[in-house]
Amino acid sequence: MPGLFIKKAEKEHRLTKDELTAILENDGINRELFDAADRVREKYVGDKVHLRGLLEFSNLCVRDCLYCGLRKDNKNLKRYRLKPGTVLDFARKAVSYGYKTLVLQSGEGDFYSTEDIASIVREIKKFGVAITLSIGEKTEEEYKLLRQAGADRFLLRIETTDKELYEKFHPGMNHENRINCLRTIKKLGYETGTGSLIGLPGQSIGSIADDILFFKELGADMIGVGPFIPNEDTPLENEQGGTFEMSLKVMALTRLLLPDINIPATTAMESLDPNGRLIALKSGANVVMPNVTEGEYRALYRLYPGKICINDTPAHCRGCITGKIRSINRVVANDYGFRKKIFKV
Repeated sequence: MPGLFIKKAEKEHRLTKDELTAILENDGINRELFDAADRVREKYVGDKVHLRGLLEFSNLCVRDCLYCGLRKDNKNLKRYRLKPGTVLDFARKAVSYGYKTLVLQSGEGDFYSTEDIASIVREIKKFGVAITLSIGEKTEEEYKLLRQAGADRFLLRIETTDKELYEKFHPGMNHENRINCLRTIKKLGYETGTGSLIGLPGQSIGSIADDILFFKELGADMIGVGPFIPNEDTPLENEQGGTFEMSLKVMALTRLLLPDINIPATTAMESLDPNGRLIALKSGANVVMPNVTEGEYRALYRLYPGKICINDTPAHCRGCITGKIRSINRVVANDYGFRKKIFKV
């Protein structure tokens, strides 16, 4: 029966929660699932792989999320905050490597004023690139200011749509506010990205199915899926963690239900499997986000242990991922990679 559900998803791009759960619980049809996701990827977004240069400009954070290495109570992490001139310098170099999109990412908080971020965005836009911001919860006015400054996309991960789990793992945060922020971002015309962690303690298969259905209901333009990897500097250090296979299944199902969106092959997947990003690219993904941060800062943005490529240079990462993409007969895109809405919900 799960095999029939996969065929339905490939053809109609819709499934019920029970159908999603049946697929997620059955590992005997994984190959069928991944192949179907790859066919849908090829049909709707083609063979181009879009590279987004990830610039991690600060690891300061006011949040205390139980799974995250950047949590404010982690006293073992050396903190940094790049000056605007350094951010622009890193961005300029990334553009010289051929990136058409830069992702500016930091911990959450007001360590930079919104106007400071807007100013950085305005300057980077002069380089002729698209900009994604991943800087957390803001007010509607702040999101509007950043959009007017030229930000094209906003990434705000929900991690889990289960309210009880969300508020357990995000002390002091509000589930409804997170969702409202996502809806505000969408309303303001950003390409809207979100995503989930797979394997959080207490997370059920039904909860994961709800995440996928939420992504579809939201009308998200980009979804990132990755495994929960326990960090020794967090309260969840002794938990089991998520698996590569389940993360891949959730990513593939997301492709089947949202066929024309952008889906990254996340670096966390490659932290669990040395070929993780290539496997993901052959199972529904069409985006890779190489790190363009330079120097010691690459290692200091330590969300989870085992983060790949922390000792590489941005130039090396660009050449390395290009070679990997070509090895599976895919091509590096030379456009901005905005979502082209082909499938009508």
